[in-house]
Amino acid sequence: MFNSASRVTAAHVRAVDGDIGPVEDLLFDDRNWVIRYLVVDAGTWLAERDVLISPYSIKQPVGHDGVIDVALTRRLIRSSPPLDIERPVSRQQELAFERHYHYPAYWDGGGRWALGAMPYPSIAPRPQADREQASIYPADMQLRSAEQVFGFEIQASDLGIGQVQDFVFDDESWQVRYLVVDTRSWWPAGREVLIALPWVDRIDWAGQQIHVSLTREQVRCSPAYQDVACIHRDYEIQLHANYQRPGYWA
Repeated sequence: MFNSASRVTAAHVRAVDGDIGPVEDLLFDDRNWVIRYLVVDAGTWLAERDVLISPYSIKQPVGHDGVIDVALTRRLIRSSPPLDIERPVSRQQELAFERHYHYPAYWDGGGRWALGAMPYPSIAPRPQADREQASIYPADMQLRSAEQVFGFEIQASDLGIGQVQDFVFDDESWQVRYLVVDTRSWWPAGREVLIALPWVDRIDWAGQQIHVSLTREQVRCSPAYQDVACIHRDYEIQLHANYQRPGYWA
């Protein structure tokens, strides 16, 4: 099922024994574009503190009626490793986080999530001694803030085509599938359109630009995006056909 970053950041997180707080941001890895954590403001009961929530603990459906339920207690969250939201999350912090919750390190095992494609917490973590040696965090992978990417310019092969407004992701695998791009900065009659992640050629993180080998004319002919409810397989087939790109489902 598809979901959007804007829908998740408008939701509250609820533990099995009470409210945790509103979602402030999403952190994704910039190698696979998989959402790894929700950043949640728990300040109403944890003295102005933000906490990380992993998709390993999130129940389905995600964000129904503005609430994200997690299979955690407030006590377990209260004792989780401290987070300084003003600084990037370090590898050491991530290791401390997954040890606290007894989750497998998502970068171990070759799948999107340790040994699988979905974040199933039932995967038994390796013994501690083995994990110390096996937990090799890819050196070229970083966690990025979704909120910071919103507003990045999309540069096509001829000219700019707009700014990133949102992410669309699969809320079972938590992999980002599409960027939502607002085209009205250059096209007065424009609209929001979807750009699939495989169509991205390179990203200039410092310059806040995402480069794609598409044209403005292709964007003009792209089917309009309304919200995640409009994304179905026929829509995706039409979208990929417009850009003459194969579908990820093929």
